[in-house]
Amino acid sequence: MPKIRHAISKMENQRISQVVRLGMEDPEVIPLWFGESDLVTPKFIREAAYEALNAGHTFYVNRRGLLPLRQEIQNYLSNLYPIDLDLDRITVTASGMTSIMIAAEFLVNNGDNVVMVSPIWPNIFYVIETMGGECRHVRLDEVDGEWTLDMDKLFDACDERTKAIFVATPGNPTGWMMSRQEQRDLLAFCRERNIWVIADEVYHRIVYEEDISPSFLEIAEEEDPLFVIQSFSKSWAMTGWRLGWLVHPKSIADRVGDLSAINNTGATSFVQHAGVSAIQQGESFIHDMVERCRKGREITYDYFSTMDRVSLSRTPAAFYAFFRVDGLEDDLGFAKELLSTAKVGLAPGSAFGPGNEGYLRLCFAHDTQNLSVALERLGEVL
Repeated sequence: MPKIRHAISKMENQRISQVVRLGMEDPEVIPLWFGESDLVTPKFIREAAYEALNAGHTFYVNRRGLLPLRQEIQNYLSNLYPIDLDLDRITVTASGMTSIMIAAEFLVNNGDNVVMVSPIWPNIFYVIETMGGECRHVRLDEVDGEWTLDMDKLFDACDERTKAIFVATPGNPTGWMMSRQEQRDLLAFCRERNIWVIADEVYHRIVYEEDISPSFLEIAEEEDPLFVIQSFSKSWAMTGWRLGWLVHPKSIADRVGDLSAINNTGATSFVQHAGVSAIQQGESFIHDMVERCRKGREITYDYFSTMDRVSLSRTPAAFYAFFRVDGLEDDLGFAKELLSTAKVGLAPGSAFGPGNEGYLRLCFAHDTQNLSVALERLGEVL
């Protein structure tokens, strides 16, 4: 076979996928490995897609997204945050992941680096590596039951080849949120150094002590070096629909559209119609989703707090428990073992970047009865 790119040939098989492949077809396994709730997408969203299909919305559409959906996103963000966002800064994409890919395609050449706050969802650093870039992980510190970021350490990781700083806030898997002051400091640093900020804010509504998480959109100017990643997957339980959006400087709107077209010719037409309904009618569902996650968080935290071998910081956002097991070194092997012994599917901590060996991630956005059964099974092993 002719050679393929070195960046692809050297890529490690994704560790979460290694676990999933072993247990996805086993009906006895309680799957808590993915970042999704067990709730089916709300009926009003499904009906909107069905109606759009029956109305014949099956053709190519504007590569930057249907105008009604972009307008709904504009109104949605303006209602959440005190901002006046230009419509030309919004591009609808076929998933938050596509938005991340577009940002990377804009910025990363061979030999460039992207500094990222870690632990972090592995697809992020896989994207940078497939572009030929270097990932520089700056790991959060776990202090007195909270995850914190050393801003000086973050800035010190940057050099003349740094193209972007990637920050997921709220973060996956920790639920850590960047404060507004930290966002101001980061944006000021990047303005001065001509470094981009790529901000993944897809968990902006799954927040427990506040109504929403702080957003870079609240402090950024129109032409700041900023990409903000968003998705319908989490707040509206639309993981399988593959629909997201990207907020970017107005001056590069046409280029974003070009890359959207190159990646997949834009988001699916009838799914975009469902996205309009999600925003228009989805506020009560989002409230219910947050309360479901809040109950799952409390059940999980209360259960693990009784176990001496388990260390778990209380998450302020997102829907994960990222916990450490004392004495555990091979977290991937242990996650595989849990499938056969406990019939529970978890994600190994080492999947989320260096320094996370001995951790496991559990998604608690699930039915409380199933979650309780899963915790009991895990407890017997732990």
